[in-house]
Order: sequence, then structure tokens, then C-alpha cells
Amino acid sequence: MQALELDRKLEGNVVTDALHFEGALLHLLELKKQGLDVRIVQPTNEFRIDMHDLERVVDKDTKLIEVSSASMYNGFQHDLTAVCDLAHAHGAYVYADIIHSAGTGPFDVKASGVDFAACSSFKWLMGDFGLGFLYAKQELQDRIRRPVVGYYQTQRLDAFYPPNVPAGETAPIAYDFEHSAAGMFETGTLTGSPGVSVALLSASLGYIRELGVANIEAYRQPLIRKLQLEVPRLGFIPVTPPESTGGNVTFAKTNVGNSDLPKRLQAAKVNVRIDTHWMRISPSVYNDMADIERFLAALS
Repeated sequence: MQALELDRKLEGNVVTDALHFEGALLHLLELKKQGLDVRIVQPTNEFRIDMHDLERVVDKDTKLIEVSSASMYNGFQHDLTAVCDLAHAHGAYVYADIIHSAGTGPFDVKASGVDFAACSSFKWLMGDFGLGFLYAKQELQDRIRRPVVGYYQTQRLDAFYPPNVPAGETAPIAYDFEHSAAGMFETGTLTGSPGVSVALLSASLGYIRELGVANIEAYRQPLIRKLQLEVPRLGFIPVTPPESTGGNVTFAKTNVGNSDLPKRLQAAKVNVRIDTHWMRISPSVYNDMADIERFLAALS
């Protein structure tokens, strides 16, 4: 938002949808309070975002379409290429939150066509908090404003300390910025806690590459199919589109978070996300069918 100056100029409109990450929606709604035209597309009765609904709210004044490539809530997966074609036809950019795509299966950020994308390392990349990735098309970096200025954005930084001060009036330093996403957005160092995250991520990325993301995706499909078959029989509404291939499978039930289910799952040593009216299960290569059966036993 800062790079596009949308938080400062509050011009044009930003389009998103109600299946986008809740933290990102929080940010957008606060900008809406300040005067930014934020347009939120609602999901259909099939718990997905219809491309036609997105098309209806995008116009010549749209500056940005911001979506999750795969929904944090229910795993709905956008056709990012179609979203990008729509945005670019109107002169808008696309930002995608890819935290539930990176590491879950094959995903090519360049082939998707997105202009900007980001993810943290603590979910499907199997790392920890304190570290994330930002992708920005290199050809766009001359069109956007540098949101922050930091030491590690430079590729050359010469300080003219005494006695090596050039004669005459001179600036105290000479510098050039790195022409990259890091050169545009880097804000600090990777020491301390982030340094630990780098070490953890180095190990986890090696593990993921060794397994192969396509194999990770294939491994969890029987686990998810079992959940999609059995959990609705226990009184839950399935809200994950059946064609979704991501790692999240979600079920809705009124006031499930206020029931005794969280305690039952804790007693069974089962960790899933439970909100007030829904729960999300995210199995992967560290689970097996016995884990699914244990979860179902605690659920029933």
C-alpha cells in the first residue's frame, strides 16, 4: 500500500474478497475508514469467489486487486491468471497472499502473472515466525515509491569519514540502491531471532525440496478426502470447494468454538484451528490416517 501510495493519496479503488486473509482485510477496512474505496466481493453459496462478481466491481479507477491465492479460511483457490488478466486490462496491479500456496503444491509465482506476492515461512514452508518473503516484478520497481529506506537496500554505500573527506562541499555518503525486491523493501538485518528463523528455514526448505511439493500435495489428498467424507456426517457443513488441492479443509457449525469440542480435541492431543463458527484441519506429510481417525474419534 505504501509503495503504491494508496495509504496516502486514497485515490481510486482497491478490490478484494471476503475469503481473503482476515489480517489483510483488517488493514483494508482501516484504510476504508480513512477514505479509500475498498470493494469486497462476497462468496457464493458454494463458498467460492465467482469471477463474474469480481469483474463487476473492477473498473478504470481500480488500482489494485488484492486476494489470497488459496484462502486461509476454506482453501478456495483463485485462478490467478484470470485475476491478473482482469486487473492488467484495467491498468491495475495484483497482490497475492501466497502463504497457503507456497509449499503446499506446485506453484509458479511468475507464471501466475501477479505483480506482488508475499508469504511467511511459518506455515507450509515449515519454518518459524519472524521471517517472510516478498516478490515484486522487477519491471515495476521504477513505477512505485520506495516505502522505506534502509541500509541493506544498497548495493554500494561509501561513507566519507575523516581523514578521507573529499575537498570542497560534499555529501557525507555516496550510495546506489540494489535494483531488486530487497533493494526496494528490505528493512533490517537477519540477526537475532530472524537469524534463528533463517537456520530453521534452511533445514525445512531442504526437506521440502527433497520430498517435492507435488508429492506433498499427493500424499495429503487421501487424508483430506477422508475428512470430507466423514466430518459432514457428524453435523458439520463442508465449506471447502471439492476441487481445491491445497492443504486446508474447513467445516462450519454454529458456535462450535463455544462447545466442549476444543477441550475434547485438546485431550486427544489434536491441534486444529477452531473459530467461533468453523474449524480448519490442515494435514500434511507429518500426519497419517491414524491421526485422522484420532481426530474423528474425538469429534464424535
